[in-house]
Amino acid sequence: MKILTIVGARPQFIKAATVSRVISKSTTCSEVMVHTGQHFDANMSDVFFQELDIPEPAYNLGVGGGTHGQNTGRMLEAIETVMLKERPDVTLVYGDTDSTLAGALAAAKIHVPVVHVEAGLRSFNKRMPEEINRQLTDHISSLLLTPNNVAVENLAKEGIAGPRVRNVGDVMYDAALFFGEKAERTSRILERLDLASKGFVLATVHRQENTDDVKRLGTILDGFARMARPVVLPLHPRTKQRIASFGLQVPGNVQIVEPLGYIDMVMLEKHASLVATDSGGVQKEAYFHGVPCLTLRDETEWVELVQLGWNTLLSPGAGDFLDKVGVLPAPGVPGASPYGNGNAADLVIDAIVDAFR
Repeated sequence: MKILTIVGARPQFIKAATVSRVISKSTTCSEVMVHTGQHFDANMSDVFFQELDIPEPAYNLGVGGGTHGQNTGRMLEAIETVMLKERPDVTLVYGDTDSTLAGALAAAKIHVPVVHVEAGLRSFNKRMPEEINRQLTDHISSLLLTPNNVAVENLAKEGIAGPRVRNVGDVMYDAALFFGEKAERTSRILERLDLASKGFVLATVHRQENTDDVKRLGTILDGFARMARPVVLPLHPRTKQRIASFGLQVPGNVQIVEPLGYIDMVMLEKHASLVATDSGGVQKEAYFHGVPCLTLRDETEWVELVQLGWNTLLSPGAGDFLDKVGVLPAPGVPGASPYGNGNAADLVIDAIVDAFR
């Protein structure tokens, strides 16, 4: 069975690393990987393939840097060309990026079954491009592989149920277990940045709703200034550009670093006292490593982490944001396991073989 895998952004590289490792050992499946080029910077792309032992993509489409519409349209055309050449049995897409939607649309239009890993997530905020991408992808997918039971329930409310929906657990949890051990052995990021374990806050900011709104972005930076511990901020290229164009000042307690590879990022997540982020993936990674998370958004797809007390939602648009942002949340409920047992990648391939052989 030939699987055509579509990736394009940092979270997808991490997810693909776990599943591709299983495919490489399979006697029934082979993989052709397509990198759309959505994340084309070396710090956001190349380093992940190197660190995570992902095979070099068979195709790199070089599509990135445009608007959502430009990216999706160009990717759709280029991916279709690859599919017509490769004739895959299934197309595998991850998450909720423009690459996800373009890959799913291209496959559905030429009647190649679509497998969506991380299906069923909902923020219920259609102003987020990611929400549009994930909903449309779910509704044209042949096999929907969810990370948790909440996602299964979300799909059922939209009329998507039955054997095409399977809860396999979260492949990001697989990655956290595997690469968490590797980070402890190989990463030297704490020494390089002169950081003490549990002596700093790790922050990431990249979502359009925060970076493109000068008031929200300024409020987030003001909030970092109120943190009781130093803040380490790996700076996303878009966020860097917006800070400069808006003329905003980075607080003195914030240590700016270039975007990091996955291994160094995992090490910082494990040893932070708090993670403050607007990233869906980083929210979960904080939980996997037992670190409280402050989510800088109006809502989250990972509602179970809020319910378990590991995730605290704090909107940069709220009037009390600056009063609350400096308070260190307590750890949440220990021992919960909403994302499976660390074998999600194996279950992904089992589900694909079972559905399409």
